Amino acid sequence: MATLKEILTRRPVAATIRLTVPAGGARPAPPVGPALGQYRLNLMAFCKDFNARTQKYKPDTPMAVTIAAFKDNTFEFVVKSPSVSWYLKKAAGVHSCSSRPGHAVASTVTLKHVYEIAKVKQSDPFCEYMPLESICKSIIGTANTMGIKVVKDLD
Repeated sequence: MATLKEILTRRPVAATIRLTVPAGGARPAPPVGPALGQYRLNLMAFCKDFNARTQKYKPDTPMAVTIAAFKDNTFEFVVKSPSVSWYLKKAAGVHSCSSRPGHAVASTVTLKHVYEIAKVKQSDPFCEYMPLESICKSIIGTANTMGIKVVKDLD
């Protein structure tokens, strides 16, 4: 699979489109339809390909996708795994974070949760060469800014 930089250097690009689409839920309706339709891209081809690539994820998992629309009305896209904040909310079992991070704790997660999230994020193209320890530290920092406390074990 080519990186986004390699994709953009091959052919003249009309636009780079960034969307968040539910896994397996790409349809030619908003937000996908209007975003791709204005560049005259084949909506059904994108929807089928995106849904095939994201079928391993649970439905309604928000997937970040970057689409390179070329001037000859073709496209290529890169799908990234869900955001760290989404994973942390799922692991902590909360719908929203603390309104006062650092003062009020919204919930807690264990180091095992952090490690599992880091393993998933390491498969992303921009994290594949980062050590797992660095990704874990980044996730712990994100959890702290969300008001989620990271503990060794749940009591």
